[in-house]
Amino acid sequence: MGTETNAESVRTLSIVSGPPLSAEPGLGQLTLPGFLREVTALYGEREALVMRTAEGTTRWTYTELWERAVEVARCLRACGVGKDSRVGVLMTNRAEWIAAVFGTSLAGGVAVTLSTFSTPPELEHLLQVSCVSVLLFERRVPKKDLAAVLSELEPEIGKASPGTLRSAKFPFLRRLAMVGDALPDETIDTWDAFLAHGHEESRELVEATAAAVRPSDAAVLFFSSGSTSRPKGVLSAHRGVAIQLWRFRRMYGFAPQDGIRCWTANGFFWSGNFAMGLGTTFASGGSLVLQSTFAATEALELMQAERVNFPLAWPHQWAQLESAPNWSQVDLSSVRFADSRTPIAQHPTVSGQWHEPGSAYGNTETFTITTCFPANTPSEVTAGSSGEPLPGVVVKIIDPLTGDVVERGERGEICVKSPTLMLSYLGTPLDETLDAEGFFPTGDGGHLDANGRLFWEGRLTDIIKTGGANVSPLEVDDALSACPGVKVARTVGVAHETLGEVVTACVVPREGAGLEPGEILAFLRERLASYKVPRHVLFFRDEEITLTGSAKIKSSDLRELAAVRLRGQPPTRRPG
Repeated sequence: MGTETNAESVRTLSIVSGPPLSAEPGLGQLTLPGFLREVTALYGEREALVMRTAEGTTRWTYTELWERAVEVARCLRACGVGKDSRVGVLMTNRAEWIAAVFGTSLAGGVAVTLSTFSTPPELEHLLQVSCVSVLLFERRVPKKDLAAVLSELEPEIGKASPGTLRSAKFPFLRRLAMVGDALPDETIDTWDAFLAHGHEESRELVEATAAAVRPSDAAVLFFSSGSTSRPKGVLSAHRGVAIQLWRFRRMYGFAPQDGIRCWTANGFFWSGNFAMGLGTTFASGGSLVLQSTFAATEALELMQAERVNFPLAWPHQWAQLESAPNWSQVDLSSVRFADSRTPIAQHPTVSGQWHEPGSAYGNTETFTITTCFPANTPSEVTAGSSGEPLPGVVVKIIDPLTGDVVERGERGEICVKSPTLMLSYLGTPLDETLDAEGFFPTGDGGHLDANGRLFWEGRLTDIIKTGGANVSPLEVDDALSACPGVKVARTVGVAHETLGEVVTACVVPREGAGLEPGEILAFLRERLASYKVPRHVLFFRDEEITLTGSAKIKSSDLRELAAVRLRGQPPTRRPG
């Protein structure tokens, strides 16, 4: 009855650790005030951002960005903001957004980033649960006058004096200010009027406040994208946010001599764009080329005029750029850092081969990435994975029913420990979110291979269970995206009496593609096992696919829409 020593008999569990955080190169100051102070010291007179509007062009150096953030901080302190006070920032990507978020941190407060995509009921909910005491917003965003929206939500705004509020509906909200034209009744402060409140506030006091911020202090409150439910408030510490701002510079492999000029129109109120776009650019001494709202034609002109070399976009935006009427006319020869798989890398004026650190996995709860491979990692190393654990990170895969760690290679729920893990969900103690070992159960499905690489397979709730087999919609989506004529694809499971669910492909075709279900299915049958091939193919228009602000498709909405379409409709005929 001896102990078995045969290597084949040893169970390898699905748990893997990255290097210690202390071994991570390139980390600087681990607070937002410290980060901004450090990059200002390093890159002072280099351009930090440029914003073109109908009123003119704004360009700030790093020194000017620091001064604008100090200006906001002085005003916030004059308005009573102190340690842990929450300041809402409700704007598109613009210079004032960046000054407001960093200014809040310099004042010791917590920046609450709010989505301009929010409907009035959603905004009401966000303001109530976030408990902001000051709201800084942009008056006019696409299709909305936010001053009018806020005044409808609470007519008492500005009744006592401009920009003030005493409200039972929003009991913590005391002051509002906006970027944009003044209101006729002047019930809300303009940006200039707001900043004037801080002129008498001591600059030395702001500097001292910024220096007193600690890495463990609360820094930001971001909201998840709400693809399946109401957005969750995710409270993060300075340490976690700053680690990711520095880390992305290393993952992209950028240095000051690269002269990074990053264009993006994706909201900085999503943690991914904040860390990838703003963090990577500032950490490497580059310049942000801001576009407040995505418009493909304008974006291409902006990239050309500002000699952008690092464009960041979501897949649906790449498709729109490629379809823009000026696509073939613009000069994009400055672009150097665009993944070779994106349409912009195939533009006739773009040359060179570059691969982004796209083999990655992360969550808002960990302020983005926990696993990743650096840019230009060979494909034989990434192997289609979502990367390997980053410094300080531990990943395990558990059986979601029993909580037991599964064997290596088995599928289960991804759980992570990370130095960038959130302080808590808003209103929920952290011990009610983590398991007994301190891991965060992500709700995502995946597995670890023998080399410790993570393979993400989508939300556990999105896994399609059909006829006793499990189908990953991501695998089908990947195959669909390679099909000629397919612009956007999302696979969902629709309830079925005998099979449980049926695999259903929802496709937005490219303009003029003339796709037929049969040719799509024929294409997929060459690439997927028969049980993974969709039983139905449904065609949609762009506007019928509901996206969150971070370009995640709302799978619950799409599943419901697909179910309505399929009622009384026979299955798509399969070829072969």
